[in-house]
Amino acid sequence: MSHQLTAPHPKFAVVGHPNKGKSSIVASLAQDDTVQISDTPGTTIKSRSFPLRMDGEIIYELFDTPGFQRARSVLAWLEKHDVPAHKRAEAVEAFINTHRENERFSDEIELLTPIMEGAGIIYVVDGSKPYGEEYEAEMEILRWTGQPSMALINHIGENDYSQEWRRALEQYFRIVREYDPMETDPQQQVLLLESMAQLDESWRVPLKHSIVLFEGRRDQKLEQSAKTIAHLVQSMLSHLEQFRFSGEDVEDTDRQKLLKNYQQHLRALEQKSQKFIEQLWSHQHLQKEQESLLFEGVDLFSKESASIFGLSRQEMVVTGVTGGAVTGAGIDLLFAGHTLLLGGAIGAVVGGVGAYFGFDELSGIKVLGKTLGKRYLEMGPMENRNFPYILLGRSLYHLHKVAARSHAKRGAVTLTMDETFKEKWLDDQSRKSLEKFHKRFRSGDEISSGEIQAYEALVLACLKKIV
Repeated sequence: MSHQLTAPHPKFAVVGHPNKGKSSIVASLAQDDTVQISDTPGTTIKSRSFPLRMDGEIIYELFDTPGFQRARSVLAWLEKHDVPAHKRAEAVEAFINTHRENERFSDEIELLTPIMEGAGIIYVVDGSKPYGEEYEAEMEILRWTGQPSMALINHIGENDYSQEWRRALEQYFRIVREYDPMETDPQQQVLLLESMAQLDESWRVPLKHSIVLFEGRRDQKLEQSAKTIAHLVQSMLSHLEQFRFSGEDVEDTDRQKLLKNYQQHLRALEQKSQKFIEQLWSHQHLQKEQESLLFEGVDLFSKESASIFGLSRQEMVVTGVTGGAVTGAGIDLLFAGHTLLLGGAIGAVVGGVGAYFGFDELSGIKVLGKTLGKRYLEMGPMENRNFPYILLGRSLYHLHKVAARSHAKRGAVTLTMDETFKEKWLDDQSRKSLEKFHKRFRSGDEISSGEIQAYEALVLACLKKIV
């Protein structure tokens, strides 16, 4: 359990010229996808606070601020006062108080206010654009505040002017670093936090503490993700679906309704699991392109999912899950209109080819309640031996994309097909170990907490290979 910090948490105002990636850096460092980001200059018109909370405490706070608009006019006003260095911060305070209601300087007032209230400065520039003297007025104003400061070189475009930027920035800032908010490299973030800790002695302990929490929180997210996926697999394989029917005989339409309900329930479980993982990784507002992997175009029961994530013939044999031949009707049940092998039309040859893909029926359909006057069809537990590997592959791929996505990115996430993904997390030994648990989940027997924990550990080991 983490201890509460005794000192106030560090605060940082992210400032700079308009449209240089300030909001993207705030979103990345605060791990917050609610930060408003746009390519249109002037999107941020008010300073807004974004605290990063972990284990119930704020470890640091970031202020997203408007860009400088009239830096030369502000600097000219300050220089007219011609005060000694130790009174320059007072001059900045005087500027804020004098012009607080002046709309002409509203952006400067917004960005300078959190700084003069104690926030450190993170000055952001675009290293893909040439350095220009117009930035010197901004940097000089920031120097007048007297607050601890550092500069970040962001690269929005492809060109690289970072060396000339570095030479200029080092004249004004103690620390100059390059940082790409569109990437989620944990090591890059830790290095940046270590640099921020050097700005002020009073921030060193809380920011070092935040690094420990940051690294520990990532491990916790991985463990919780593994538990969520493990629970999903166990729930799907053991699920029983019932459908009440009338009449003496079971109609084909009754069977189709049961199958539809069964599939819809499993789809809903998968979607619920995906949503939980997105929230766990602070991507509550994530948008997904439906025509790619998640999951309309590549449905849980589609031939594409089976082809990409399911086991091949060799993998089925090595894993020991081949079982017997399947029927054409069984394939139709699996794909529900999306059959890879054309269902009953190729029943004569389905035995050999079925072993290749491992497509048994999803589950047999049983008739219940004959003596009670209320008759039911029941489907489950899941009998298809390939299904848990398809489900695991889809779940791990979704997690891989969510965990790797920067909070600074906006728009729909594209989850494109990756036919090599399975090789990254699933080897022969993993398959054999996983299959022992899949067999238990399909059995319908009660599963002990120890077995669940052991399966979670297996899923976590697979997950760590890709995240």
